[in-house]
Amino acid sequence: MKITTQLISIFMLFICISISTQAQNFLPGFNGFSKKKTSYLHMDNEEIVKGNLKKLKYEKGLIEEVKIKDLNDKKVKIKPNNIAFMYLPPSGLAKLANFNDFITDADQWNNDDLDQNLFKSGYAYFEKSDVRVKKKTKALMVQLVNPSFCEKIKVFQDPYAKKTASIGIGPLKAGGISKSYYVKKGTEVAIRLKKKNYEEEFKMFFGDCPTLIEKYGAKPKWSEFAKHIYEYTKECK
Repeated sequence: MKITTQLISIFMLFICISISTQAQNFLPGFNGFSKKKTSYLHMDNEEIVKGNLKKLKYEKGLIEEVKIKDLNDKKVKIKPNNIAFMYLPPSGLAKLANFNDFITDADQWNNDDLDQNLFKSGYAYFEKSDVRVKKKTKALMVQLVNPSFCEKIKVFQDPYAKKTASIGIGPLKAGGISKSYYVKKGTEVAIRLKKKNYEEEFKMFFGDCPTLIEKYGAKPKWSEFAKHIYEYTKECK
């Protein structure tokens, strides 16, 4: 009974937090995916490959190859060079670990170019992007975490990101903020942006918006990164 009461208290706390920030949040990033639910791979040639995941191959935590069993029970290996975007179903444990991020408004994923039904079913959206990994640039599949305000700057999950302190019990921990993301401005190569470098790199991303620089430039807060992206998208030319 005591544990149940604690869980309810934490759950209600996150509801309050979510209601106040829902339009300016990043979607949760996932590191585990279901092999039982259907995955949807949209190819460059507009073909849609459906099937169950067998294995994902990674480069610094980012997907560089997808192994899937299609609807004909054929095992196929597909490289990002051939994939435009894809929807993957998170595993049950991955959803549990991000439980508070699901208490959210539809504005979080509102983008007419994306499949709203799959988002609402809890799927993660990945797209192909050139990403700078150390000194090399590679085409990889990266998870978009700001689909509703990504017109100018896209933010992708960094699976290796550490997080700030979180609260909770067991796997039901939340409140921590990722300390790094991969960020892509316009058609540029996505680069890794870290919390510790945010203040010095703020002007690199938002320097073409004097209003934002004047408002936040003196000491930009990493905890408001999503808010900065949102305002830049909505208010800056």
